[in-house]
Amino acid sequence: MLVRGIDIGNKDKIGIWGILNVTPDSFYDGNARKALDEHLRHCEQMIEEGASVIDIGGESTRPGAQKVSADEEAARVLPVIEAIRSRMDVVISLDSYKAEVMREGIKAGADIANDVTGLLGDPDMAGVVAEAGVPVCIMHTGPHDNMIQDNLDLIANAENHGIARDKLILDPGLGFGKDTHGNLVAMAKLNELTALGLPVLLGASRKSFIGNTLDLPVEERLNGTIATSVLGVNAGVTFIRVHDVAANVQAIRLTEAIRDSVR
Repeated sequence: MLVRGIDIGNKDKIGIWGILNVTPDSFYDGNARKALDEHLRHCEQMIEEGASVIDIGGESTRPGAQKVSADEEAARVLPVIEAIRSRMDVVISLDSYKAEVMREGIKAGADIANDVTGLLGDPDMAGVVAEAGVPVCIMHTGPHDNMIQDNLDLIANAENHGIARDKLILDPGLGFGKDTHGNLVAMAKLNELTALGLPVLLGASRKSFIGNTLDLPVEERLNGTIATSVLGVNAGVTFIRVHDVAANVQAIRLTEAIRDSVR
């Protein structure tokens, strides 16, 4: 997929989305990177390690996280988007389900909309995305056994709002409306999602189903995350969204090389 003339990922070489949380209560980053210069250093590091997209979020979506207003979320993300856009040649994704925040984020320089509600959480979001003409990642929320039909419905909804099919990215929504078993099944059936023919973004990084399965706290879930990335390559996903870019890039590129050795 080309965004701003940059190939951010394709069927042969998966694109890596580096997570840049600018929330005080993020489930992983916490308070470590609140200052703008720290965010920029983190962004530069992820680019150097192989990220083709920086995914910026201003409101944590972890279970139990406190909701924030659109004004507060915008105050968190807009300065970071503007600073990255002015300094770095990288594609920026904005992770938000609020239309007002997305509209201003795109004006500030965001290239991709990433909506965890699949365009269903804010009645104005689909219109904002359609008007801007940017790619949009629509995430599935709900049980794994409804994932394919629900995604077809999400695709139809996006197209009905004027969003071109070639602008759509699907996300299985690991951790969203799925219990541990459901997340494992969704991982096992990723190929059913990629078979729909649209780019798929896999976001399993350090999520609770990894911790629940391996009985590990969030800071010890890197190895489990890498396992999901390898499975993602074999299932044909286009993008993988991670916290730990360098380690996942190495695992992904080796898996791709093994896959391609017998083509």
